[in-house]
Amino acid sequence: MQRAQVVVLAGPSGAGKSRLAERLGLPVLRLDDFYKDGDDPTLPRITHGANAGLVDWDDPESWHREDALTALRELCATGHSEVPVYEISQNGRCGSRTVDLGASTRFVAEGIFAPEVVAACREEGMLAAAYCITQHPLVTFWRRLTRDLREHRKPPLMLLRRGVALAHDQREVVARALRQGCRRATGDQAYAELTRQPQGSTGSR
Repeated sequence: MQRAQVVVLAGPSGAGKSRLAERLGLPVLRLDDFYKDGDDPTLPRITHGANAGLVDWDDPESWHREDALTALRELCATGHSEVPVYEISQNGRCGSRTVDLGASTRFVAEGIFAPEVVAACREEGMLAAAYCITQHPLVTFWRRLTRDLREHRKPPLMLLRRGVALAHDQREVVARALRQGCRRATGDQAYAELTRQPQGSTGSR
């Protein structure tokens, strides 16, 4: 028996996953905090285009999937987990924090690599629902760029180049999330469904 279940929010960077998580008012596990440190020798590299040679932060190999699953299992079983805090501007972990569900029987796990955990969560009875949050590519591009510039995540030229590449790849990002078990929805659609869904019930694809 699980104490709690997880609502997985996937989707392109800038699509509105964090905004939806905040609207839902549930405890949040930030899956992007499980990125590898910038000096990790196993980080994948971009092999072509203007960004060739740079770390490919959009490749799941730049992320600790097993660490994320461990945290998900702890939260579902016990209601709390000690998780890392990752600073993108510093390319690494800068501490840790405790995620505590309190009395909640649901929590949100959101991040660009969220589809990577959907199958395991479903198989282990941890999954309440899994969504791929989408917006029009131009809206996503603008929201992502303004956010990343505001937070000084990387140098502006790097952010612009990365944004163009991500916009080009957005359709495939969404398609991959659907193949891995997420259901496509806008933030408003997912919010409406999740706020109608009784706590403790399980969602489907």
